[in-house]
Amino acid sequence: MQTPTTAQLRTAIEVLKKLEKRIDNHGTHSLMQMPATRLGDDYAARIEWQTIEQIARLKTVMAQLESWRDELKQARKHCVTHHV
Repeated sequence: MQTPTTAQLRTAIEVLKKLEKRIDNHGTHSLMQMPATRLGDDYAARIEWQTIEQIARLKTVMAQLESWRDELKQARKHCVTHHV
């Protein structure tokens, strides 16, 4: 596997940010559709929990990608200073 460029990692991070917003919007819309009943409240709680979990996982992956991007930037800086 070839190492991605910092631009590719930045693009991946931006895509995940958009996915996070989409998941959040979908969760909010789904909550608004729930009836005001005990069963509706149960479903709403489940939707809210799932939304929080999905966003937390996305944030974890985004942090890992940002860390990888930073490592690549540092390696490139280090490589440039050795070539000069």
